Amino acid sequence: MLVISTSRLDLVATSTAHLDAELESTDRLARMLDAIVPPGWPPGEYDRPAIEFFRGRLEEDPDAVGWYTWYAVRRRPAGETAVVVGAGGYFGPPGPDGVVEVGYSIVESFRAQGFASELVEGLVARAFATPGVVRVVAVTYPENVGSVRVLERCGFTLDGPGREPNSSMFARTRPAA
Repeated sequence: MLVISTSRLDLVATSTAHLDAELESTDRLARMLDAIVPPGWPPGEYDRPAIEFFRGRLEEDPDAVGWYTWYAVRRRPAGETAVVVGAGGYFGPPGPDGVVEVGYSIVESFRAQGFASELVEGLVARAFATPGVVRVVAVTYPENVGSVRVLERCGFTLDGPGREPNSSMFARTRPAA
């Protein structure tokens, strides 16, 4: 199992088995992750069609595990159970231009606690540890103030319009060596 550890989170790369479990029931996913899957799952834009999309991509290319969805699991504080606080990841392996796109969603009851920033930082660090990756981009809407703040906090800057109408592209470039 591929895991990125941050200060409070274990980011767990999804496999087709994880996604099958998630599509079947949150209880089955909870057992696989040994963590509580809270009410409000799945969060935000990480919905059933997105889960099915990522599952299809991994089915086409099983070697791409780690280049799609990651579960953000808050590790067990003393006396508590681990909790899946969100999901994030990449929209696929790096392109020939060295660019990867990230996205993220946090369960509503865990928002405004720094988990989105921690998730994004973990994903960016992994991307920049990959040879050939030179930029990480993310798309959000200006009215999604929380998402814009997360990206700015993580060192992203406005890079122009996004693909969707009224969306904005943010980017972070690999630091110079």
